[in-house]
Amino acid sequence: MRPRAAKPSKTGARVWRVGPDGVEERPDHLATEEPLEIRLVQEGRRRTVAVTMRTPGADAELALGFLFAEGVIAAREQVRRAAPCLDPPEGNTGDACDNILEVELAEGVPAPELAGLDRHFFATSACGVCGKAGLEALKLRVSGMVSAGPEVAPGVLATLPVKLREAQGLFDVTGGLHAAGLFDAAGRLLAAREDVGRHNALDKLMGWALLQGLLPLAGHLVMVSGRSSYEILQKCMVAGVPIVCAVSAPSSLAVDLAERFGMTLVGFLRGDRFNIYSGPERIAGALPPGSPRRRERSVLRTV
Repeated sequence: MRPRAAKPSKTGARVWRVGPDGVEERPDHLATEEPLEIRLVQEGRRRTVAVTMRTPGADAELALGFLFAEGVIAAREQVRRAAPCLDPPEGNTGDACDNILEVELAEGVPAPELAGLDRHFFATSACGVCGKAGLEALKLRVSGMVSAGPEVAPGVLATLPVKLREAQGLFDVTGGLHAAGLFDAAGRLLAAREDVGRHNALDKLMGWALLQGLLPLAGHLVMVSGRSSYEILQKCMVAGVPIVCAVSAPSSLAVDLAERFGMTLVGFLRGDRFNIYSGPERIAGALPPGSPRRRERSVLRTV
């Protein structure tokens, strides 16, 4: 069977640009958005566990990151194969397999509990995982708090948005994509992924880290474009990320989760200004020497 060409991550379009000098018709590009069905294969049995709208590209990383975040897999050794399906659905052509990604578990891997994945049967690129598991249910999957992690200087955080933006090649063409970046404690960008959905971009990033054998990400930082939601924090927490930064604001549930599991959550990271919503002890200079860790819900603002 000849390998199929990769699906394009951008789609051609025509726009009419209106400005002070009139209207100009010109070609443009849009971020491609298509469904991806994630199937789990074990002992010859196939089951659809999620359907999400995504930008084609790094589909295997997206599927693996999603399954890791949901507790279906715990290590790359548990996966035998992650690739487009071999047989198209009945009544469809072979091209239909381009939007179906199968993850085959290795022999001997215990059958995962999939009942909790029913809420993912359809997830849009906007909401990511539609439907929220309770904090107590999530706590059952994770033992204790995240690791102490590194202490990071404010100047290092200030460099993250620019580095992430410079890595967004597809955004430069389309202007319509979210991004997630993985950094080390010194602020070096290790990997970045883009997608129309911010949750998908993070799943792709976590899938990459899984394949690289980097999990848990105890000494790393994650930077996301847009806001930080409960789902964003949940995925980072399961991966052991101690510091999560975002360009925009967090949701209240994201702050609750960060506080519950001892994560540092930074929002409105723009230039040398940002807000610390949880875990200020990991940001150098945020707390005076000898100060106990603050547990109240106050927000620390850099000046």
